[in-house]
Amino acid sequence: MAARKELVLYYTPEKSDADRLLKGVLVRMGVRIRNLTPEQTGEKIGALAGLAGCEEQTDAPEAPAISEKMLILHGFSQQRLQELLAGLRKAKVPPIPLKAMVTEHNADWTLYELYQEIRKEHEMMTGQKESK
Repeated sequence: MAARKELVLYYTPEKSDADRLLKGVLVRMGVRIRNLTPEQTGEKIGALAGLAGCEEQTDAPEAPAISEKMLILHGFSQQRLQELLAGLRKAKVPPIPLKAMVTEHNADWTLYELYQEIRKEHEMMTGQKESK
C-alpha cells in the first residue's frame, strides 16, 4: 500500500534554517518529502506527487518563478494533518501560509497554477480576518 503513503511536496525559493526544522518533523512522522525546485513550476501537481497515470514532463513549459514557500500534502487523513500542524507548531517552524492538499481537481494544475490559486485564497482569508 505504498501508493497511499503520505507525501509532502516542499517548495522553497531559497534554503533556510527553518527547512531543517520542518524536515525533522516530517522525518519523525515517517512522511516522505520531495523537494521542488524553481525549474519545476511548470510541472503538473499529479506528476510531482507520483500519482498513477500522471507522468512527469521532460519538456514542461517554463513557468514564472514562485517567491514563497509552499507545502503540498498528499495522502494525509484529517487526524494526521492535525498531527503534522501540531508538530510544526511545537518545533517552532515559522508559519508557511501557502498550503494545499493534492486533490482530483488540482492534480492536473501546474505548480505555478496551484500557487496562484492558494495565494489568492490566502489573500481573501487574511483580508477577511483583518476586516473583522
